[in-house]
Amino acid sequence: MKRLVSGIQPSGTLHIGNYLGAIKQWVELQNDYDCYYFIADEHVIDTKPRPVDLRERTLETVAMLVALGVDPKNCVLFVQSQIPEHGELAWLLLSFTTLGQLTRMTQFKEKSDRHGQSVGLLGYPVLMATDILLYDAEIVPVGEDQVQHLELAREIARSFNAHAGQTFTEPKPLLTKAARIMALNDPKRKMSKSVPGSAIGLLDDEATVTATIRKAVTDSDPNSNKMSPGVENLFTILEGFSTPETATQFGDKYKDGQLKYSELKEQLIEDILAFLGPVQKTYKSLLARPDQLERIIKEGTAKARPIASAKLAIVKKNLGLLS
Repeated sequence: MKRLVSGIQPSGTLHIGNYLGAIKQWVELQNDYDCYYFIADEHVIDTKPRPVDLRERTLETVAMLVALGVDPKNCVLFVQSQIPEHGELAWLLLSFTTLGQLTRMTQFKEKSDRHGQSVGLLGYPVLMATDILLYDAEIVPVGEDQVQHLELAREIARSFNAHAGQTFTEPKPLLTKAARIMALNDPKRKMSKSVPGSAIGLLDDEATVTATIRKAVTDSDPNSNKMSPGVENLFTILEGFSTPETATQFGDKYKDGQLKYSELKEQLIEDILAFLGPVQKTYKSLLARPDQLERIIKEGTAKARPIASAKLAIVKKNLGLLS
């Protein structure tokens, strides 16, 4: 099977947008590819999180991924900082990256206003390229907003290979058909757990889920013949959590002009709660057993590090560095 690499940052409470937009695809892809999934804890250092928070969020993210169906027996699940080769290779690859390439990155332009123009933020895409190239990833699942970063990884690989000989595989994008989930209270913006009423967290209780869905925006213009962004967003979520038959049934009602938004929302509440119940139970069970989480992380490290170490050794040899 082709090797696939993807990571997720431990940057806070995960919501249904994170699940439908990325993690659901991880669960499906692990059956078709040689998958390496990692918690990108080094990628959040530029935001300077409190050390205790970073540690807790990293463990919580591992627990949530497993609860959602990422199977450590069916993929390699590890924590980025446990593999020191990531940092060493990133330093080497900086010499094959230009300042112009980095300053053109959309993420640097967007985040520098909030977090300052740190060298860490500027060099972030090089570490991302390292995450991919270190494992000779052939496939990287990306949304349209991430294609720019993957293309930079390909350019860095090309530059290195031109200097030191064929060393890195140029990864190809797997453009996911993942749902882009928008804010429930403002469908023109992305879903965000930091904005009240915007998101449904994967750990939200029944009362919170119910209240958030019932208050969700529907029609902005009742006289329009086109489905409004709010209703379209609710249908996207419905397709992610309900059966195909249910989604089709509500779609037909909309086409026939018979759809009651209250019924759509109640169906969403029912199906989301049915999904979250067992996920939350497994998540809490894992957090209550830190030894089990640590075992998962150690086993992932034991699988990933030999590959990373061997690759770094080839890189250093090809550069002329002493072994």
